[in-house]
Amino acid sequence: MNNKSVTPLAAMIMAALWPGISSAESYFNPGFLSAEDAAVADLSRFEKGSHQAPGEYRVDIWRNDEFIATQDIRFIASDAKSGKATSSGLVPCLDTEWLKRLGLNMLAYPQLAKFKAGECVPMATLIPDSETHFDFAKLRLDISLPQASLLNSARGYIPPNQWDEGIPAALLNYGFTGNHGSSDDNYYLSLQSGLNYGPWRLRNSGAWSYSRGDDYRTSHWNNISTYAQRTIIPLKSELVMGDSNTGSDVFDSLGFRGARLYSADNMYPDSLQGYAPTVRGIARTNAKITIRQNGFVIYQSYVSPGAFVISDLNPTSSSGDLDVTLEEKDGTQQKYTVPYSTVPLLQREGRVKFDVVAGDFRSGSDQQTTPFFTQATLVAGLRDGYTVYGGTQLAEDYTALAMGAGKNLGEWGAISMDVTHARSRLADDSEHQGQSLRFLYAKSLSDYGTNFQLLGYRYSTRGFYTLDEVAYKNIEGYEYADEADGGGKNEPVVQSYHNLRYSKRGRFQVNVSQSLGDYGSLYLSGSQQTYWETNQNNTWYQTGYASGWRGISYSLSMSWSKSVGISGNDRIMAFNLSVPFSTLLGHGYSRTSTLDRAYATFAASNNSDGDATMQAGIGGTLLEGRNLNYSVTQGHSDTNGYSGSANANWQATYGTLGLGYNYDRDQHDFNWQASGGVIGHADGVTFSQPLGDTNVLIKAPGASGVSVENQTGVRTDWRGYAVMPYATVYRYNRIALDTNTMDNHTDIENNVSSVVPTDGAVVRAEFKARIGVRAIITVTRAGRAVPFGSVVREETSGVTSMVGDEGQIYLSGLPLKGKLLVQWGDGKGSQCLAPYTLSPESLSQAVVVASATCS
Repeated sequence: MNNKSVTPLAAMIMAALWPGISSAESYFNPGFLSAEDAAVADLSRFEKGSHQAPGEYRVDIWRNDEFIATQDIRFIASDAKSGKATSSGLVPCLDTEWLKRLGLNMLAYPQLAKFKAGECVPMATLIPDSETHFDFAKLRLDISLPQASLLNSARGYIPPNQWDEGIPAALLNYGFTGNHGSSDDNYYLSLQSGLNYGPWRLRNSGAWSYSRGDDYRTSHWNNISTYAQRTIIPLKSELVMGDSNTGSDVFDSLGFRGARLYSADNMYPDSLQGYAPTVRGIARTNAKITIRQNGFVIYQSYVSPGAFVISDLNPTSSSGDLDVTLEEKDGTQQKYTVPYSTVPLLQREGRVKFDVVAGDFRSGSDQQTTPFFTQATLVAGLRDGYTVYGGTQLAEDYTALAMGAGKNLGEWGAISMDVTHARSRLADDSEHQGQSLRFLYAKSLSDYGTNFQLLGYRYSTRGFYTLDEVAYKNIEGYEYADEADGGGKNEPVVQSYHNLRYSKRGRFQVNVSQSLGDYGSLYLSGSQQTYWETNQNNTWYQTGYASGWRGISYSLSMSWSKSVGISGNDRIMAFNLSVPFSTLLGHGYSRTSTLDRAYATFAASNNSDGDATMQAGIGGTLLEGRNLNYSVTQGHSDTNGYSGSANANWQATYGTLGLGYNYDRDQHDFNWQASGGVIGHADGVTFSQPLGDTNVLIKAPGASGVSVENQTGVRTDWRGYAVMPYATVYRYNRIALDTNTMDNHTDIENNVSSVVPTDGAVVRAEFKARIGVRAIITVTRAGRAVPFGSVVREETSGVTSMVGDEGQIYLSGLPLKGKLLVQWGDGKGSQCLAPYTLSPESLSQAVVVASATCS
């Protein structure tokens, strides 16, 4: 039979009629594939199903369905002494170092000791019941290892040898807020700068404030902190030298200037991670919110009317009470304290945490001295769910000793209880001693949808004081807002009040949420601090209900607060409603429709003075990347009559920008916010959105304007660099470039990378971009098409491909001028060289069609 007369359809019919033919080893008949008088290259490597050519491939590596890394792995043919065959015909070449990285217990397999570094280990032979599967289409390598063959480590554990300390870099983070009103101007600039070299991190944080009015003008720079930090991997700890804060496991958090060595929870698996603060509140108008910790302003921004939640707060310490000030447009203020403490101090069996500090006490208050103190704490996990802990604080006028224990109660939750004994000398030289008993409880009633995130109580005797209280210069006094908050005005604003004669008595704090299923959820948060010698107390509570229906969301909330030494109290009730336009229009939501991404809002509130406020407006997102948020509102209040606002916030490649306008009967003002980051590195300077503590520098030279997946507004700059902020430390971070945003002359070999950064690092995720022309080039030799299946490589760029039917070759990333090496067998007689030249206009075309002659 003439092969050229057999069509592919006929071949399929023959395979169906004589299945025995197909059960034998596959054979590629060149006659089915070649055109008239065309030759075919050696196709023997395809004769075993979908087998691929051996070589190095970048793959996602999974061990027992757990992601390990994305990395280049060398693959060899399965007929080598390498293990069982896979669907791709390839098995990975894994040496002993890779087996250690996978967590294999090497001592259980002594025969592995004879293999040298880089030598392939036949896993299927030496490790019984182990398997590998390489999905070439997905570039995914699955490795199955018996659980008994692995080291006993927690799920999600990543060996320290995979941690990346990052590249040398200089960092700068900036945030600027400004307000221009009818009678005054206010500006606030925060700067966080740093240097990274190896494991060392040097950081500085400062803020500049400026206020100007009819009869005053103030300007002030405040250095918040400067410190150096590095990881101590063998101890799984962090060393900090400079300005920082103590931990809060045993004692309340304190600011200090000195040195601290402490166990780092982030170096352990996720199951050992802790707790983060959430600030809730209710604003009646477009208000300015200022949050302090240990006397320093750590957060300042503007919030819209209604209930708000700030969950992305980055405190200067791991804990410590947060003092919240909310300044409304009419000048009134709300002040309350959000307790920030950890949940019960339970540790796994055998886990030991330590924390040692030595330095000068440091706060942002000029009402306090800076005594030298030392602090040491230890927390140890015991058998049967018990944890014991204790510590001491020592200073010239203060001595404290604490001891406590915690217990996992199983279905009943977890509790901890401790007692602290302290001796104190106050500012009037009076000496005191007393005890403080603390009880903490946490429980999640999953079956009922109830979560006691934190429920605690502390009782102190009359003579008990903390080191923070002993540091006060005076027994009684007011602390006024600094110039950052308009302290230059005629009447200074009271920030806080203390009276050491009113020693602390009892403190209760609660954070409870209750899910109601389809009917929404309830929550209650609050705290109350009582004192000896007075019936006044510091109290703050907020409760609320939230739910939704067919895309509509609504909430009802109420807050109440009162402070010792400050007259009056604040009580606010608020109702908020948000309705998507897609619901109003009666059709389904469309992500691509600007109208469907808009929503209507309504907010109403009433405070303790009987002042009612109502506002209605619209908001939504714009632009292709949905990185421009906007809102327009119109309202009315009993005190200021009609009011309105317009705000927009843009998350751009090189930072974020916010603009706003507010007006009422008596005044109008403009406010703006700008923030961003800058990283200087060996390859230049890269601008970005606001940096996090740990960042990823994306390097794809030449690939400009490419978006980063799951990062709003983040694109590579004109050189091909970008920054992905807020990486997760000691965990795998997947960085992927969106290939749909590449232009016609850009291709990236592998658009996914994985990194494991250490705390504070700037790690580099590098991508190899091919910048050039996408072309289909028809290559002929002696008047005939070069053989089908020939391997092709462009000599200058290294771009590779394969010859298709009739000599057609598709290549991407080609230079405008070059030479194609075509090879269809072994030896010099089975190859030729095809020079080609493309016009400059090719760079602007999607795909160029050209021809070349091979000789």
